[in-house]
Amino acid sequence: MNNIFFAFLLTLLAGLSTGIGSFIAFFTKRTNKKVLSLSLGFSAGVMIYISFVEIFVNAKNSIIKFCGEKNGELITIIAFFSGIFLIAIIDKLIPSFENPHEIKLVENMKLSKKTSLYKMGIFSAIAISIHNFPEGIATFMSSVNNPTLGSSVAIAIAIHNIPEGIAVSVPIFFATGSRKKAFLYSFLSGLSEPFGAIVAYFILLPFLNELILGVTFAVVAGIMVFISLDELLPGAEKYGEHHLAIYGLISGMIIMSITLLLFV
Repeated sequence: MNNIFFAFLLTLLAGLSTGIGSFIAFFTKRTNKKVLSLSLGFSAGVMIYISFVEIFVNAKNSIIKFCGEKNGELITIIAFFSGIFLIAIIDKLIPSFENPHEIKLVENMKLSKKTSLYKMGIFSAIAISIHNFPEGIATFMSSVNNPTLGSSVAIAIAIHNIPEGIAVSVPIFFATGSRKKAFLYSFLSGLSEPFGAIVAYFILLPFLNELILGVTFAVVAGIMVFISLDELLPGAEKYGEHHLAIYGLISGMIIMSITLLLFV
């Protein structure tokens, strides 16, 4: 029961980190792109390392216990790529101009574009909610099974949720002039992560066994790898230099490897 409460808390904190992006957008005149690039690269490194070294391996071991070695390995691979295809389809259904990971800093936009800015913010909030739902499942399930691993997943997701908060709050703020309204939309968009945890709790946990746990973890690993390669790394390079993104990536992997050695 303690693990379940802790898992919900981690998922909630990871989702609501979009609010940090709002504060950054409101109270800094200029976004530090180097820090943003390093942070996104770091988040990608953490997520990729966890996915391949820890989550995928645990998923395979769990499924093999239930289905045998040959069938277990096959099911693990299918589940992993199913996670990739799932998040890829979600990404595809969202038009590119609404992509929440494309941070649009619009300080110099004219007032005549208020309507389009407002729509941009609303669409970004909807898109972020769709993206964050499977991330909530990933954080919750990881935390229930292994609180230390779940904490690492939550931190990585929280870091990459910060620019999502910027993507929602900046257009709405410059369209309406209301920090309160901009923060509210950003805050609400992050709630889809704890909602994903609630769905995982009521749908997945009651039927939890080695097979369900393994398949869920393999799908989660696929989702996290896709997010890292399709969104975090390109974003890190876009808002910084190539080498900054790679330095952040490697740093994330090193920190994650040390964390796993010490605490898992």
